[in-house]
Amino acid sequence: MRLLIRFNVIFTLVFALGISVAGWLTYRRLQEGARIEVRDQARLMMEAMLSVRNYTNVQLKPLLNPLQDRDKLFLPQTVPAFAATENFGYIRHNFPGYSYKEAALNPTNPRDRAVDWEADIINTFQNSPQLKQLTGERDSATGPSLFFAQPLRADAPCMPCHSQPEKAPAAMLAAYGSSNGFGWKQGDVVAAQIISVPMAVPLQMARDEFNQLLIDLIVIFVVSLLVLNVTVYFTIARPVASLSRMADQISLGQMDTPELPVRGHDEIAQLAGSFNRMRRSLATAMKMLGDNEN
Repeated sequence: MRLLIRFNVIFTLVFALGISVAGWLTYRRLQEGARIEVRDQARLMMEAMLSVRNYTNVQLKPLLNPLQDRDKLFLPQTVPAFAATENFGYIRHNFPGYSYKEAALNPTNPRDRAVDWEADIINTFQNSPQLKQLTGERDSATGPSLFFAQPLRADAPCMPCHSQPEKAPAAMLAAYGSSNGFGWKQGDVVAAQIISVPMAVPLQMARDEFNQLLIDLIVIFVVSLLVLNVTVYFTIARPVASLSRMADQISLGQMDTPELPVRGHDEIAQLAGSFNRMRRSLATAMKMLGDNEN
């Protein structure tokens, strides 16, 4: 049985070394895969928010405009940025780690004002008109974070409310004031859609997948070890143990020991055949020695 124990120790050490190297490489790939998956999800969410903006402009705004009064009633639901931001609030119920903001340098609604790193993204889009998307990582108060951003340009529907304060609805000025959100020029980058995801989200995804993979590998290892133990026992350990017993019996002069069965043509079978021939030769030699003494 010591042969089996030695085999198990060697096999376990080799497996542990292999799984350590493979696990390190696999975990890094899982992390990168999780980042890509998160970015793809963010890109899909961004397209969904663009659809909400278009839906608001094309279908919702014409229905709500008759209900508004330029002087008394302003409905923020007619503003595409407001509609997209509010809609994303419902998405966050299933994706709590994600955040969405239509950050602007000069917004009408104070909640949309860009902070420092968001302002850097907007400036990057302004300085690179050909740039359509921007993805990267940043440090936040809660740790590293991924972000995915797209520029927003002032188009024709924006101008009645954002060109000059005197052209804006009085009800909107009453709600947000006349100090912010004006002076926009059609075609200029005035804001950026930004989806942020804490790095903890893709890292947790990678850890979950890695842990499941590790469990699967351990189960496979245990099953493989059991199968190999049975195989080694019947093909190596038991035949070798029989050879050892025969050698012990012959060394004690027990020449009536039955021969070992020889099955196959592998090394164990050849060794068993050699032992059988040795036993027969030794028995013949002992018999001849006894006859000579008589």
